[in-house]
This record gives sequence, C-alpha cells and structure tokens, in this order.
Amino acid sequence: MGAEFVQFSLTPILIGMFAAIACALPGNFLILRRQALIGDAISHVVLPGIVVAFLLTGTVAAIPMMIGAAAAAIVAVILIEAVRRLGRIEPGAAMGVVFTTLFAAGVLLLEQSDTSAVHLDVEHALMGNLESLIWLRATGWESLLDPAALAALPPELGRMAVVCALIVALTAIFWRWLKIATFDEGFAQALGIPAAGLGFGLVVTAAIAAVAAFDAVGSIIVIAMFICPPAAARLMTNRLEVQVLWSVAFAALSAVLGYVLAGYGPLWFGAANAVSAAGMIATVSGVILGLACLYAPHRARIGAAREDT
Repeated sequence: MGAEFVQFSLTPILIGMFAAIACALPGNFLILRRQALIGDAISHVVLPGIVVAFLLTGTVAAIPMMIGAAAAAIVAVILIEAVRRLGRIEPGAAMGVVFTTLFAAGVLLLEQSDTSAVHLDVEHALMGNLESLIWLRATGWESLLDPAALAALPPELGRMAVVCALIVALTAIFWRWLKIATFDEGFAQALGIPAAGLGFGLVVTAAIAAVAAFDAVGSIIVIAMFICPPAAARLMTNRLEVQVLWSVAFAALSAVLGYVLAGYGPLWFGAANAVSAAGMIATVSGVILGLACLYAPHRARIGAAREDT
C-alpha cells in the first residue's frame, strides 16, 4: 500500500495542496478588499491567452503560458475600458461582458484546435489532470532519496512548489503593507505605502497562482480556492494572522480529503468508477465553507445563538 500510495497518490495530492495554498493566500486579501471574484475573472481571462500561446509555440511550457496569460489580461483591460466608454455602461457590466466573451473564445479555440494530445482541451481546462500526474518511477518511500526516481517527478509538482513558495515569501515580505492597505487605504497612503501598486501586485500574484495551477488542476479548483478557504477562515476569527492560517489549513484539507474521496468515495457507496478529483476538491471546499457558515464561532447564527444561551 505504501508503494502504491507514493506512486499513484502522493504527487497529485501535493500538487493539489500547493495549488490550493497558492490560491488561498492572495484570496484572503481579495475577499477583505471585496474583490473575491477577481479570481473567477482571472480564470476566465487566461484561457484564451494560454490556448493562443500554445498554438503559436507548440509547447505548454510555463514561460509561454505566462506570456499568453499576461497578454490576455492586457487585452481584457483594454476591452473593458472600450466597452465601458463606447457603451456608456457600468464597469461591472463591462467586465461581465468581456470576461464571458473571452472565456467563450477560449473554449471555442480549444474545440476547434488540435490540443488534446498535450492535455489542453476543454475537459482539462475545467477539471485539470490531477489523476494523470503520477510518479511512475517511484517504488516506495525510499524513492524520495533516489536521485534517478526524483528526476522522473511530474514537472507540475516543481512548478507549483516554486509558485507556492514565492507567494508565501511575498506575503511574508509585504505583510505589514498588505495589512494596513487592506483595512485602511487612506491611512496607508498617508504613511507613504503605495496602496495602488500594492493592489495591482496582489492581482498579479493571484494571476501567477492561477496560471501556474491552470494546467495541473484546472479552473474549477482555482476559482474555488480563491474564495472558499479564505471565506471559511474569515468566519472563524477576527484576526488576520489567524485567518490566513485557517485558510491554509482549509485549503490543504480540501486538497487531501477531496482527492481521497474522489478515488475511494464512490467505491464505498458501491459505485464502480471514481469521480473527478478537481470537482471533488472544489466540493469539499464548498462543504467546509457551508459548515463554517453554520458553526463558526464569530459569524455563524447557530454559533452566536449557542454563545448567547
């Protein structure tokens, strides 16, 4: 069992955890800034950029994907401004039109282009390919010390580990600025903190997390992890430091429990086939948020009623 776990489950679980944590960390500040749907917007916008980058380069390497996603984001900003000015509509409505249009264009490009051979199609864009990110050269836990076996690790694992470490480092470095600017932007500007640049950097960080996680885990997990773990953590405490720790714990729990339930849950109920790991991870994160809404100590109606009695 240990050898099978290392070979077939260890790397997908780690990739899912790194992706979930990388999305949950900036998600805390996006929620507090009332910008939670930016994660959803990023997931919609980057799809056509990633597809076009692949069609031009013929590779799914990280750098072309990042460049394509960044170009798509710039196009989205230009289109939003054009629609807002020419149509004389509210910015929110312009964003909705542009985001859905770009996502539809990305799906259309996926359907009309031959990208399935490299795991870049509608199914993988939405659900990811966690189940296929196995470590075939592993023979057991001893493989963690075997250089030859480590060389055969899925490249997505190293990519997500680096991105997760980068986001953790950036959060730690800019913690004080983020904390002040998130709760009182005017006070931050009075202290000389570049609040506007900090907000832009937060969105860029969220975009990096989304693009890095897109190929491995798909847009469903990306959207869910930007919102569900931070929102559940927000219901658990009034302290930002504790909230961030709760969000990391909820993200990791969602990844582990969701992957296990996707593989073994249907078998426990007599079904013959497993279900999508990405969908189950997103479902578990939603269940955690629902439980937090009901039973969290600081915001829940049930919890508040219990404290009052």
